[in-house]
Parts: sequence; structure tokens; C-alpha cells
Amino acid sequence: MNKLTLLKNAGQIVTVDSNGQGFLRGKNMSRLYVLENRSVVIENGLIKDFPLSAATVESKFDEIIDIDGKVVLPGLIDCHTHTAFAGSRANEFRQKLAGVSYEEIAKQGGGINATVEAVRKSSFEELVKIVKPRIDYFISQGVTTLEIKSGYGLSYYDEIKLLQVINHLKSIYPIDIVPTFLGAHTYPPEYKNEHGKYLELLTENLIPYVAENKLAEFCDAFCETTAFSAEESEVILKAAKKNGLKIKLHTEQFNSIGGLDVALKLDAVSVDHLEVVKESDIRKIATSDAVAVLLPGVSFFLDYGYAPARKLIDANAIVAISTDFNPGSSHIPNLNLIMSLAALKMEMTIEETISAVTINAAKALGVQEKRGSLEIGKAADLAVFGAEEYSEIVYNVGTNLNEMTIKNGNVIYERRD
Repeated sequence: MNKLTLLKNAGQIVTVDSNGQGFLRGKNMSRLYVLENRSVVIENGLIKDFPLSAATVESKFDEIIDIDGKVVLPGLIDCHTHTAFAGSRANEFRQKLAGVSYEEIAKQGGGINATVEAVRKSSFEELVKIVKPRIDYFISQGVTTLEIKSGYGLSYYDEIKLLQVINHLKSIYPIDIVPTFLGAHTYPPEYKNEHGKYLELLTENLIPYVAENKLAEFCDAFCETTAFSAEESEVILKAAKKNGLKIKLHTEQFNSIGGLDVALKLDAVSVDHLEVVKESDIRKIATSDAVAVLLPGVSFFLDYGYAPARKLIDANAIVAISTDFNPGSSHIPNLNLIMSLAALKMEMTIEETISAVTINAAKALGVQEKRGSLEIGKAADLAVFGAEEYSEIVYNVGTNLNEMTIKNGNVIYERRD
């Protein structure tokens, strides 16, 4: 059955139109293509037209939604999160405030392994119950596509359990949830002195099983002195590619140990973190098609240096930003705050931050053909903000101005005052 929906009386429609390219690179990240006094026509979940509000014949529509001069953006995309976890690491937060570094906490047996213990003790049902309110919160912010990584199981059984939780949530929520396998988050305690055996478990058992059963779209790894070396990361990512998984890499967060070169050599879809990326490596990223996914929440939470967003953009890179929501280094599920941090701390313009959570974040997840911008023929994923113009979204630091979230033409969230 054909369904025509009209979103009428938009104040601004921020299209983030990439002219069919599927991303915005460098200076083009500031070109948002804003339509004023227009409406949006949606046919069967796809964008059909942007007519002038005054010229729209309303009688032909099955559904009419009056957005009363508000700002419309593409549905937001959070392209790097660790939303599926159990337990609390508030005690480590106390240590951080006392001056103990994230790496020192990890060496003491805390950090990721503390969350691993909590996840292993949690049942499938308990994990689903824990994660659901977090997804609801993302939706309330206008998020219509959400990446969620595993990585807190670090055993054959528990990694699969986490991915099954993520896929179950994917099946019951209207938004797109993109599962990423992060079994290479760190070495679990039982393999602390047997790295070769854990690599074998990952490459010979887990990755093939995950791929064959379509439990994840991506494989990620953490290339760091406290986790996996560049050589180990390459072994893992090659196995993932061989099994048909797309790849990402956490790299250049605390130390530059060769991970970036591995990721670029293997055509990773994205390279994530980059807080300590070398000046000489910025050009490598900028001349590649890999998305530089920057995570200012980590720098804020750990009181650590920010990734060089301005230099990356000026060098013509494709830059996205994300919450990196996790229990240890960025306990921040607020994407608005992340956008404001990018502007205030990483010298990104308001326009660049919007591009970074829409079309470029879509490219980081490989969904840019259907999502991430408002273009005729693309999915009608929209977020409606209670603002007169789009700069207010970034200006109101940490404040959720989203009033309506629309996925494939259907209202899935509406704020009730």
C-alpha cells in the first residue's frame, strides 16, 4: 500500500547533501545545503521531494506532521560505541581523579578486564535488560543508526553471547543497529602469557563463526601497547577480511605503534581515535578513503589530548565524530555534548560537526548510500530539533533539543512535555 507523508512547515532542512558522493571531505564538510520554508514529502519510507511549504497541496497525503518552524537534520549516526556492557567502573573514576592513568589502571587488572568479569557473570536476558534503556536514550537524541561493539566477553562463549544480545536488540528496535566484533579488545587474564593461543582462538574459531553466522558486519581491534601490537592487529584484520568482514581499527590513542599503517594497507573503513597521530601521518589519512573517527569524549573524560581534527580537515580528510560510549574511558552517551566538545576543543565548525555525525558517520558504517543525508531517494531518517536555526544544536552544550525522531518515514520518538 502506497503511503504519502508530509512533514510541513520546517524552518530549516539541513540536507548535508553530498551530491551523490556519500561523504564530505575536508573543506566540503562545511557545506550543509540548508533549505528554508520547505516541507518534506515521504513516500513509503523514502524521501520524495522538498516542496515549498506554501505551495504544498495537503489533501493528497495520508499523514501530515506539522513541525512548526523547527530544524530538521538527517537522523544522527553514532558510529563508534561500546554500549553492550555490564557493571560499573565508578571506582576507577575515583582513581582517575586522583591522577592514576587509564593505562596504569589496566595494568593493575582494572579497565576493560573489570567489565569483562561483569559481562561474563551476566546472562543474555540480564544484558538485554541493561542495554535497552541506553538505546532508548540514543533514540531520544535523534540517533537513527547506532554501532555497537562486542569486546567485553573475550572468550568464545561470552563474545558470541554479546553479539547475540546486540543482534537481538537489532531485531526489536526500529533503528539500524550495526554490530561490530571486537574480540581483540585486549588479552583476557587467562591468556595474559599466551598471546598466540588467544590469537588462534580469534582467527581460527571466533572470526569464522561470527562471519558464517552473520553476527557482525565489522571486525575491530585495539592496537595499543596494553593490547595488540601492529603485527598482531594485522593478523586479526587479515583473518576478518578473508572471512568477509569489513574492518576498523582503534589506533593511535595513547601510543603510535604502527597500527595506522596496517589499517590503511588493509583498506579499513575507518581508523578510530587518532589522539596521538603523528604530523607526518595526517597526509596518509587525508589521501585515503578511510574515515577518521574522532572521539572527543575520551579526551574529555580522561583529561587527555584531543585528536587534531582541524589539521585532519584542513588536509582534506573525511572526519566523523562519535561518543565512544563505554564504561571506562568515555562514560558519555550524550551525542550533543560530543558535538559541542568537537567545536570547543577540536576547532571544528558547527557545520563540520553536523557533517561528522551524519554523512561521514554513515560512511564509517558503510551505509552512506541510504542514510546520513536528506536526498531524494534516500531513507527518510530525520531528527527534528526545537531550534530556530541549526547552530543552536551545538551551542546548547549537553542539552538534547531533539523533539522527534523519524526512521524510514515513521515517528519512533516524540518528546512529551
